[in-house]
Amino acid sequence: MANFSYIARSRDAGPEFGDFCGQGAVMSSLRFGVLSALAIGVMGQAAMADVLSTKSRARLFSSQTSVLDSRASQQYNNSIRLKPPTVITPTKYGALPSGPEGAVPKYRGRYNGPYAVMARAAARKHGIPEDLFLRLVKQESGFNPKAKSHAGAIGLAQLMPGTAKSMGVDPKDPKQNLDGGARYLKIQYVKFKSWRLALAAYNAGPGAVLKHGGIPPYKETKNYVKRIWGS
Repeated sequence: MANFSYIARSRDAGPEFGDFCGQGAVMSSLRFGVLSALAIGVMGQAAMADVLSTKSRARLFSSQTSVLDSRASQQYNNSIRLKPPTVITPTKYGALPSGPEGAVPKYRGRYNGPYAVMARAAARKHGIPEDLFLRLVKQESGFNPKAKSHAGAIGLAQLMPGTAKSMGVDPKDPKQNLDGGARYLKIQYVKFKSWRLALAAYNAGPGAVLKHGGIPPYKETKNYVKRIWGS
């Protein structure tokens, strides 16, 4: 009976019960709308914050890049301004590697026999100015194949036994003697990049030229270079 009476009362209540249900539905809809709006607002704010954050990072990166570019440019300009001018100086041997030494003086000796012909051939073989090598042989031996110095130098180009051995020639053979002398002179020229220094090394040895940074201050060597080179 109690259940029946409750149903009856509810049924008799009619409009009041319906109004209550309608109001509940409206409230639920309002709550859903508010929550949705809040959610959309939060999402919108997050998206906006992300956009602003991206723009801020871009502006910061651009600003930092500009500063770095400015500093790099300033440092480059300072380095260019402070860079010392390029100066071409002579080598420690007293001559520029590519600088002119002047024309090789002509050979004007009276001897023009077979040994002079051999000397010219040896000079051409090793890339030496013919006139220069002829003047050297004239100074060394006067074109005497049997010449021998007090120091032990032998033949037309006055090769020391050790030098002849290193060149692989027989110093007592005129042709080989000249070939060894021409080759040795060319080696000195390649080393010192100067014919005058090559002549000094031929006379006094390359060690003396290295030690003194040029033509050694020996009277014999200075006169030797002067007689052959002419200055």
